[in-house]
Amino acid sequence: MQDHRNTDPTAPRRVPWNKGKLIGAKPPLRPKHVWLIRTKLQIEGRTRDLAMFNLAIDSKLRGCDVVALKVEDVAPSGYAVDRATVRQKKTGQPVRFELTEQTRQAVDDYLRAVTKKPGEFMFTGQRVREEHHDETVRAARLRVDCMHRHRPRPIPFRHPLTTTDQGNPDLPTYW
Repeated sequence: MQDHRNTDPTAPRRVPWNKGKLIGAKPPLRPKHVWLIRTKLQIEGRTRDLAMFNLAIDSKLRGCDVVALKVEDVAPSGYAVDRATVRQKKTGQPVRFELTEQTRQAVDDYLRAVTKKPGEFMFTGQRVREEHHDETVRAARLRVDCMHRHRPRPIPFRHPLTTTDQGNPDLPTYW
């Protein structure tokens, strides 16, 4: 039996959704990209992000494992160690990695800036800037709810051959 869907030569061809897009595993960062990111973070003075990025590059850990690092994993005595061992969440396997001099320096700078102690998570969330400090989660939630309440409602589609539902008092008149 012949397929009748593609017999018309004048019909527009369907374009695949992934045409021209990178699908699947992304290529790893090149050394020039790593250096570019490091330089940008150093210039902007983002010590937390620089320490996190350097640890992620050196350890090759997943993101969930990097943010779950504790201070004693990398700097038990207050200063970054040469080698560290971390147990992965997904596999449960211990991963041993070496910290480069640049990473150790970034971690030490970060620990001095935020005064972290052993037992605490290495990377906590970023602090809210002072001018936005008064806006709480509840205020933001109310603002979002108000925006959703005032959106125009879609006009319901009614097939011309169906009968109207005149007996339902729960439906608004325009339904």
